Amino acid sequence: MKTHQISSKLLNFEDVERIIKEGYRLTLSEEATSKIIKCREYLDRKMAGSDDPIYGINTGFGALADVSISKGDLNQLQENLVMSHACGMGDEVPMEIAKLMLLLKAHALSYGHSGVQLSTVQRLIDMFNNDIIPVVYQQGSLGASGDLAPLAHMSLPLIGKGVVYYQGQKQASAGVLEKLGWEPIHLRSKEGLALLNGTQFMSAYGIYLCLRIFKLSRLADVIGALSLDAFDGRIEPFHDLIQQIRHHKGQIRTAGRIRHILDGSEMINRTKKHVQDPYSFRCIPQVHGASKDSIAYVSYVFRMEVNAVTDNPTIFPDEDLIISAGNFHGQPLALALDNLCIAMSELGSISERRTFQLLDGKRGLPHFLVANPGLNSGFMIPQYTAASIVNQNKILCTPASVDTIESSQGQEDHVSMGANAATKAYKVLENLERILAIELFNAAQAMEFRRPTKTSPYLENFLSQYRKKVRFIENDKVMYEDINASVDFLREIEFELPREDVRKYEL
Repeated sequence: MKTHQISSKLLNFEDVERIIKEGYRLTLSEEATSKIIKCREYLDRKMAGSDDPIYGINTGFGALADVSISKGDLNQLQENLVMSHACGMGDEVPMEIAKLMLLLKAHALSYGHSGVQLSTVQRLIDMFNNDIIPVVYQQGSLGASGDLAPLAHMSLPLIGKGVVYYQGQKQASAGVLEKLGWEPIHLRSKEGLALLNGTQFMSAYGIYLCLRIFKLSRLADVIGALSLDAFDGRIEPFHDLIQQIRHHKGQIRTAGRIRHILDGSEMINRTKKHVQDPYSFRCIPQVHGASKDSIAYVSYVFRMEVNAVTDNPTIFPDEDLIISAGNFHGQPLALALDNLCIAMSELGSISERRTFQLLDGKRGLPHFLVANPGLNSGFMIPQYTAASIVNQNKILCTPASVDTIESSQGQEDHVSMGANAATKAYKVLENLERILAIELFNAAQAMEFRRPTKTSPYLENFLSQYRKKVRFIENDKVMYEDINASVDFLREIEFELPREDVRKYEL
C-alpha cells in the first residue's frame, strides 16, 4: 500500500492528486509527531501554571470571549463547541471534497501550533485511511472564523456523533466506531477550537477546483483549436510576434499551444478567402490567456493556504507565546474563488460563441451542421443548452466576497463569505465542462463536413478517441445522450499536448 507521510514538507497539487486518485494511506512523520506532542505538553503546562484568560481555551467563544470557564469544564467546553456549531444545511459536500477536508485538517494540525492531542490528529488520519467520510453540508460557513459549521460536521465523528459514509452506506458514526473498536476522542482544552477554526472547507474546494480546471483549461485550447480548424479559421492571429508585444504569459502560452495543436493541419494551411475571423476564434489567446493568468493566481493562493496554520489562538511553544489573531479569515480564498468563477465562466462564454458560429451556415458548413436542414433540426438546440448554461454561470459570477454580514453580536463584524464563493465555483466548473462538451460535439460534427481534408495529426487522434463514444450524426436523434457521453469523454481522457514543455500542474 502506497503511503504519504505528513511532515513539514509542503503539500502540493501533485501530492494531493496522487493521494486521492491512487488511494494513498496517510502516516505522520516522526517530526510531525514530535511537534504535536511538544505543543500539547506546552499548553498543558501553561494551563496548569496560570489562570490568565486565553481565548477559546478557558474562555467562551466569539462574543462570549470575556466569560471565564473553570478548569473542570474545559474539556466539556470543547465538545459543546463541536456539537453546537454543527448547523450546516443544504446539499451534502461531494465525498471527494469531504475526504480532502480530512487530509487538509490533519496536515494543518501537524505543524504543532494548534495544541491538539496526537490521538486527535491520528483519528483524522484513520478516518481518511479507512474511507470514513463525514457527511458535511454546503451551507453554514461565513468563511471568517474559519469554516465553523462545515468543520463541526467533519469533527462530529471524532467524538462519536454525526453521520458518515462507510463501506458505501450512510450511517451513524457511533455505530462505525463500535464496529471498528474505536473509542470516541475525548477532546481537551483548545481542541474543539483547533478543529473548527480553519479554512479547510474553502481550501478543499479550492484544491479540487484547481486540479480540475488545470485539465479543462487545456481542453478548452484543444477544443477551441478544433473549432477554429472546422470553421476554416486563420492561424495568423496566433503568431508568436503578436503575443510577445503584449507580454501576458497566459496569452503567449495559449497561442503557442494552439500553433502546436494545429501543426500539420491541411485545413489551417489552405488558402483562405476571408480576411478575418470572429473574435471568438481570433481572440482565443487573449481570452483563454486571461483566464489562465487568473487561474495561476488562484492556484498560488491555494498552494499557500493548504500549507498554513489557520486556527486560533495560535501556539508558539519555543517563544512561549499564545496569540489570538485572525489567520482563519477567508478573505484571500474568497477573492481567489470569485476570480476563479469569472475565469471559468469566460472560458465557457467564448466556447458557446464558437459553437454558435459553427451553426450559422458559413464558410461551406451546412446550417445547423446537418446535410438536410429543415427536415432535421440538427445541432440547433445543443447551442440553446450551452447558451442557457452560460447565462447561469453569469449569475453565479456575482462575487460572494463583496458581501459581509455582522455576526456573534458584532465581535465578528467582517466576514469573507468565501464558503459561498467555493460552492458556486464548483457549479461554474461543472457548467464549463458541459459547455465545452457541447462545443466538442459541434466541432467534431463540423469537421466531418470538411472531409477528405484533414486537420492536424494531433487533432485527428483526439477525434478518433472521441468517435469511440460519439458518432457522426446523419439525421435527428435523441441528443442529450451524446452530450452526456461528450462530458464523460472530457472527464476520462488522458492526453498529452504536442511539444509542450509545461508541467501538468501548471497552465
